[in-house]
Parts: sequence; C-alpha cells; structure tokens
Amino acid sequence: MTRRIVLALLALTATVLVAAVVPLALKAAAHERDAFAQDAATTARSVAAIAAERLSGHAANPALTAALLSAARQHDELLVLDSAGHVVDYQGVPRDAWKQLAVEATERGGPTTEMTKDRVIAVAPVWNSANLNGNPIGTVVLERPTAMLNQNITDLWLYLVLLGGAAMAAAAAIAIYFARWVGKPLASLDAAAGQIADGQLTVRAKTGSGPPELRRMAATFNMMAGRLETLVHGHRAMLADASHQLRTPLTALRLRLDLLAADSGPTAAAELAGAQEEIARLSRLVDGLLATARAESVTEQLETIDVVAAVAERVAAWQPVADGHGVKIVVETAAPPDADKELKEGKDADRPLVALGAGHLEQILDNLLDNAIDAIGDNGGFIRVSVAGSPSGTTVTVADDGPGMTPQERSRAFLRFSSGSQTGTGLGLAIVHRLVTSNGGTIRLADTPGGGLTVVLEFPTTAV
Repeated sequence: MTRRIVLALLALTATVLVAAVVPLALKAAAHERDAFAQDAATTARSVAAIAAERLSGHAANPALTAALLSAARQHDELLVLDSAGHVVDYQGVPRDAWKQLAVEATERGGPTTEMTKDRVIAVAPVWNSANLNGNPIGTVVLERPTAMLNQNITDLWLYLVLLGGAAMAAAAAIAIYFARWVGKPLASLDAAAGQIADGQLTVRAKTGSGPPELRRMAATFNMMAGRLETLVHGHRAMLADASHQLRTPLTALRLRLDLLAADSGPTAAAELAGAQEEIARLSRLVDGLLATARAESVTEQLETIDVVAAVAERVAAWQPVADGHGVKIVVETAAPPDADKELKEGKDADRPLVALGAGHLEQILDNLLDNAIDAIGDNGGFIRVSVAGSPSGTTVTVADDGPGMTPQERSRAFLRFSSGSQTGTGLGLAIVHRLVTSNGGTIRLADTPGGGLTVVLEFPTTAV
C-alpha cells in the first residue's frame, strides 16, 4: 500500500510540476533572450548616435572612444562603418554574418538584430544629426556573445529542477508518512487476525496509532476477538463437560447390562444383547457429535504434513481391522520409489506437502477408512488410497468397491445423521467435510468404476 500511495502522489506532483513549471520556465527563458537582444540593439543605437559626429568629418570623438572601451570590457565586437562600408573605428572583429545585416539595415533605414546560439548581432544605421532625411552616413555593428545569457538560462533550469526535485522529495516523504500512519495499524490488525485464525485467541490489535477510523476498527476488532475467545472457551468447556457427563453414565449402563446378561436366561440375554448394541451405537453417536463439534471449531496451529507418510501410517493402523473383514487396503502414490530414503537422509524429496491442523489429516483418513470398511462389510473387498501431487495442490482419493451411494444419498452425505448404514451414525462424512473445508480444501463424492464409492479430497500444496 505504501508503494502505491507514494507512486500515486509522485505521479500527481510530477504532472503538476510539468504542467505549471515547464511552461513558466520556457517563458522566462524566452523573456531573457528577448531582453538580451533588446539590450544589444539599444547599445548599438547609442553607439550610432555617438558615431554620427565622427562620420560627419569631425575629429575623433572622446565619447566614441569611451564606447569602444566599454565594448571591450563587455567582450563585445564593435565596428563603425561609413556609408561606403569602410571601417572607421572598431573593437574586435565581428563574424561575416554582420555584412548581410548591415546591408539590410541600410536598405530598411532602421536597426536589425539577429541572435544565434552563441552570440547576438545588432546593426544600427548612423544618421547625420543635421539631416535626418536621405541615406544614412554609416552603420554601427555590435556583436555580443551569449555566454552569460546561456549561463543564466542554465541556472534558471537548474533552479527549477532542484525545486521540482525538492517538491518530489517532499511529496514522497509526506506520502510515506501518511501511508505508514495508515498502513502500520492495518498491518498490525491483519497480523492479529491471522494469529487469531491460527488459534491464538488472546491476541489483540493495537489501538493507539493511526487515524481515528482505524482506531475504532481496532477497538471493535478487539471486542469481537474477546467475545470469540469467550465463546470458544465456553464451547470447549461444554464439550469437555458433555464428554464426561455422557460417557460416564453410558459406561455404567453398559456394565450393568453386562452383569444382567451374565445371570439371565436365553430370552432375556438376547434382549440384553440388543440393548448393549444400542448402548454401543449411542456411544458412537456421542463420540461422533463431539468430533463434529471439534471439527467445526478448528483453531489449531497449522503444520506442514507429509501426505504420503500420513497415509502410510493410517493404512498400517487400519489394516488389521480390514483383515478382520476380509478387506485389503492398497496404497497408490505418485512419489518416487526412493522418497522415503531421501526423507530419512534429510534431502528435499519430491513428496506432496499440505498445511493442516495438527491431527486433522489422520482424523480424516480414519473416518474415511472406517466408513469404507463398514460399507464393504464382511464380504471382503478392496480399498484403494491414492495420493497425487501437482504444483497447484495435492489430491487424496479413497475408493472402495462396496455398495456405493445413490445420487440422492451423495447429495445428503455431508449432512449430520444422514447415512445409508443401519448401524452407522451418519457423522463420519460430516466430520470429514468440516475438517477438509476448514483447512481450505474441497471434498467430492463419485462412483467407483465397477461399483462402490470414491471420495476425492483436494488440498492446496504448501510451498517449501
């Protein structure tokens, strides 16, 4: 933001300077040139008035001698010519360009001035003071170098450039000051929001700097953060209390049923076994509800997860359970065969990495594998877990060859208590959906070719 504000103010200042100062400087330089040429012409006319007596046949005129000396001091070239073009008196030798100007001045009967890059030439006719009619009796040629004029114009441009540079520097300093005045509180507010998003609920934004609007925003943000902290802590306390208050009586009830089943007849034992199954289902339902609530209030610090390693670890943990149901879990990964060796050696293996909350990927995989094994049942089958990495993200796919889901069931699969299983709680995919989306990923369901359900998870790849 600071850079954009500085560039915008500098562009505005530069536009104003170019639009206002440059035309002013050009006019000032033109005025200096006109004044310089006018001064040379005035001097030439003055010398012409003095030289009239000398060209009328009189002896040397002291005033003319003084004019020649003055021209020498000013580094002027001065010629006094008679009517035939012969030099009568001179100071220096002007360039050849004066001859054509002298002819033009004689023909016009008035002064003529010409300015070049390095000098100005002024020619003035000399008239007989006793007879102003007829032809002039001579000509005065004055050639003056423009070095001083050029230096004055250069100094003018240098002054204006320095003034413009000072104005640009002042504009940049003002822009930086105001940008930091506004940007620093915003950066602090952004950092505080990021820390709260990472789970540091005690962080608060600074409210003592910046414009009044930003101070009020920071105060409102802190109020919101305080209420959020209270709500999250209350929610966590409620989860802990609910976990204790619900699990304890369920455990006690299960023990009582076990004792009754030991001393009951066949008919009562069958009924008690059904009651124990309902107690087990209720326990799973309580655990699922607590897991869903935790997934909806994710505030853990993100950490970089090696997806291939996490998948291999969870598959190894679930393989004994799958073997008990005759299910084989197959892992497919795009990682190089020696990736594990490179990882152990500390090398930068080409393995997909994602940024997730601590334990979230494991919980996601546990729910998906549990659902897949439960869907396949005791008939045996396959579960394929594949990992594919790309520059844009990492894809984890869990596909089974169970009964699958109908399109209507897939449309409601992420809702709580929506399950096609008679024994399931309908919370597994709801928990997975909450965990995936809360970590910036996406989840979708599809049919497995040949029958079954395929769950596709996509996570943004972590830059390393």
